[in-house]
Amino acid sequence: MTTQTGPHRTATRRWALLGAATAGWVAAYALNEVAWTWLYGTALALDITAGWPSMLHFFSYDTVKITLLLAGIIFVVTVLRSFMSIERTRALLGGRREGVGNVLAAALGVVTPFCSCSAVPAFIGFVASGIPLGVTMSFLIASPLVNEVAIALLLGLFGIGPTLLYVGAGLVIAIVAGMVIGRLRLEGQVEGFVYETRLRGQVVDSTAGLTWDDRLAMGREEVASILRKIWPYLLVGIGLGAVIHGWAPADFFARWAGPDNPFAVLVAVGIGVPLYSNAAGVLPLVDALYAKGMPMGTLLAFMMATVALSLPEMILLRRVLKPRLIATFAGVTALGIIAVGYLFNAIL
Repeated sequence: MTTQTGPHRTATRRWALLGAATAGWVAAYALNEVAWTWLYGTALALDITAGWPSMLHFFSYDTVKITLLLAGIIFVVTVLRSFMSIERTRALLGGRREGVGNVLAAALGVVTPFCSCSAVPAFIGFVASGIPLGVTMSFLIASPLVNEVAIALLLGLFGIGPTLLYVGAGLVIAIVAGMVIGRLRLEGQVEGFVYETRLRGQVVDSTAGLTWDDRLAMGREEVASILRKIWPYLLVGIGLGAVIHGWAPADFFARWAGPDNPFAVLVAVGIGVPLYSNAAGVLPLVDALYAKGMPMGTLLAFMMATVALSLPEMILLRRVLKPRLIATFAGVTALGIIAVGYLFNAIL
């Protein structure tokens, strides 16, 4: 009979701990909303569908969700990028391949049903790993803008035509906006710490020769470092989102963004940007306003602005991006959404 000794025992313990941590992360993510709903709705007997209990429930759930996403995505991306240098990643996805990279990033965004704030952790990880900024922006825009929940609900509410237009427009906005931002060469507008990888407090210039223990340690340290830098912005952003979550000015919208107003699309985007919701949360309002005769282009512009751009997202992004890049991202995306709104109003 043989027993594990030395390196074998260390490796077994390492992978066992990693497996347990992964299982714990998955369980926490899966049970997050259920646990808060039970606490506030059942244990404390609060009405979490309206008022301050709804805001408290949203704040608790979203804070844990985005923190878990930050920890999980940044850890995985840091370990993966320890096998590939930033320069090599840029060479693979930049230059002549940038257009293809934008398409692939937008397609990845479609199959990851994140809201605007939830997409930020993946964005940070992608930029840190050396993926070109413009390519990463295509993901950041497409992920909340086009997702399977919105596609399914739009298909049921409005049919195949508007649904295909929504998907196509969302992908075009994400791809074109990412390419425009990429060509503006704004990499200097990303905070410097995002590009740094540290091991035991020291910046790592080369990942050659690292052991698995080193790579996992880098992942843990990167998670701790970014969470320390970003947590005030995370709490402020989600807190603001909780306050305005579910606020939908239906009467104001119907009055000022009606079919007779030539500036209706601009009004719709202006209303949508401050809100914070996912597509499933905003579609009931879209359905109600559509029944009142609101043009489809105006409604889709409102929905796109609500799910792709939000003040909480901008606050969260501010810790990793400088104001010029945030303004460029928001401006280019908003212009694309406005153009699509007027186009849809003209053809539908």
